[in-house]
Amino acid sequence: MNKWKVAFFILTGAIILFITIIFYLATSPSEDVQINSKGVTVSPTDSVLLVEATADDIEKMAMNYLQKELANSPLPIDIVVDKSINLNSELTAFGVTVPFSMKFNPVVTEEGNIQLKQDSVNVGKVNIQPSTVLKLMNDAVAFPEWIIVRPNEEEVYVELTDIKVMNGARVRAKEVDLENNRVLLEVIVPNE
Repeated sequence: MNKWKVAFFILTGAIILFITIIFYLATSPSEDVQINSKGVTVSPTDSVLLVEATADDIEKMAMNYLQKELANSPLPIDIVVDKSINLNSELTAFGVTVPFSMKFNPVVTEEGNIQLKQDSVNVGKVNIQPSTVLKLMNDAVAFPEWIIVRPNEEEVYVELTDIKVMNGARVRAKEVDLENNRVLLEVIVPNE
């Protein structure tokens, strides 16, 4: 057989193997991330402030925090908050950039954190499982420790109680009602 034919078949086999490995890694289930949130304890000396915000306020705060935290991220992330929370970005694979968007519905946990349950995903014209998109996004972006991407559960967990704001104050969610454009947060300020 001609040496060029052999080289062609070896190169073709290597490319197919590479694509198969990438596909396997992208679609294989990720390890489950356990949430060990204890919430925020309020001592009798603490001051508790109730803050009411709109969806627009939450969108601005989220983008501000994410821009600081993800300044060196290879993926541009845009968040739009209206009747749901929409995350827009793009994936690059094999030199092709594909835009994607995910829609989440927020659920307030007992501890005052927020579970963003994935409602829908749109990846260009490609039909990809939502868990695969979340896994790829989690692998590509170094999220801050208070954002936990859980591909197997198709959710993003936001540990508000782990975000430290000025002078050791803590935040916890009380209500997220995007249909009525109302978000209630508690800010616990230690007085000791």
